[in-house]
Amino acid sequence: MGKRQKNQRGTGAAAMSYRWIWFIAVRSVFRRQKKSPSPVLSVLGIATGVFALIVIIAVMNGFQLGFIESILEISSYHLRIGPVAADKTDEAGAAILNLPGIEAVVPFREFQGLIRGRRGGQQAALVRGLPADALMRDTVMAARLDFEEGFFDLNDKYSVLLGTELARRLGVRTGNEISLYSIPTLFEDSDEYAGLRTFTVTGLFRTGFYEYDTSWVFVNIESAAAFSDTGPVLGVKVQNRFHDQKALELVRKSLEGQAGLEKAEFSGWRNYNRSFFGALRTEKLFMFILVGLIFIVVGLNIYQAQRRSVLEHREEIGLLRAVGGGERAVRMIFVCDGAIIGFTGASSGLIAGLLVASHIPLFFTMMENIVNFFIHIVNFIAGFFNAGGGVGGFSFFSPAVFYIKEIPSRIIPQEAVLIFMFGFFSALLAAWFASRKTSRILVAEVLRYE
Repeated sequence: MGKRQKNQRGTGAAAMSYRWIWFIAVRSVFRRQKKSPSPVLSVLGIATGVFALIVIIAVMNGFQLGFIESILEISSYHLRIGPVAADKTDEAGAAILNLPGIEAVVPFREFQGLIRGRRGGQQAALVRGLPADALMRDTVMAARLDFEEGFFDLNDKYSVLLGTELARRLGVRTGNEISLYSIPTLFEDSDEYAGLRTFTVTGLFRTGFYEYDTSWVFVNIESAAAFSDTGPVLGVKVQNRFHDQKALELVRKSLEGQAGLEKAEFSGWRNYNRSFFGALRTEKLFMFILVGLIFIVVGLNIYQAQRRSVLEHREEIGLLRAVGGGERAVRMIFVCDGAIIGFTGASSGLIAGLLVASHIPLFFTMMENIVNFFIHIVNFIAGFFNAGGGVGGFSFFSPAVFYIKEIPSRIIPQEAVLIFMFGFFSALLAAWFASRKTSRILVAEVLRYE
């Protein structure tokens, strides 16, 4: 019984010790705020750093993930198995779909072609042959294709779908006819019309990825067989693309020894565009480092402010030490000051950053309206004094220059938490290093001069 009471008293004493430390720390922050702007500036610095990093990384994620998903969901798929014998594609596709974690299987053929429009313009393109029900098989691909004219219609053997920019260069629209040549056939045969077919445009699609919209063509998979003598390839989508290696092993085991796949190769999305994905990762890392320098500057500011605070409160520190406050407890007061500053600044920046990043098109629209308002005023004053032509309207990302309809933004929760921790711990570590100065203060010397 006595031991339990002793433990309870010890726990209560520890709680009381932490309580008075936090009480003095909060009081110290508010008192310093009245005398000096350094706590407010420190909070604003951390909030600005967290806000800027969250918004910048969210916009960068929007652009990068948009490109990556266009490549994976439209071009390369998550897994590729092929070439497969044409009469074995349905059997192999059914076997793959029965595996756990598999979302879609779509057979396709590819070849390089030359497209000629009605105005005589021509353009090299990557031609992909797909089944007529490709969008029913792959709903994720259906979500990535935005049809500005027509729709996904490959029921006719001589239907063709063009990217919007490719159609603009060729001067064609839905209902027009185009001529399709197979580039390998043109080089192999002397006859100009060998490998030539006429197709009717049934849809113009937009992916948001400029390379695809300027050089991609979809035709019926049966029509593609006339241009390419290689067997079809099975494009596989998995539910989680980061589990591609595990899915690849399952697919390889399930198709092992199956007829028609003797020459088939099994590969995952990590093998496609490896240099492109690596460049995006490096770009994001350097952006983290460059914007993260804000936290180093703010941390140094907090460190200097805390050191100055230690020197200004030497008498109070000596008094606390004299009445029983240990060296560690007094040091914890300044660490708690840094924790309060860091948590307040990081929380404010996090809330503001998430709010703006989740409404980034509205934010940029508001900024453009504000800038254009001042431009309008300047033009009005210039016109009043007959100062000549006015300044044109302002736009951050004009569609005439950038190939985007609106600014994309994608918030990844893990990154938002990591940025918050950067802001918080930059202040906490700065306060901890600055608090070491308290251990050099001699209580007897302070009280003697006091």
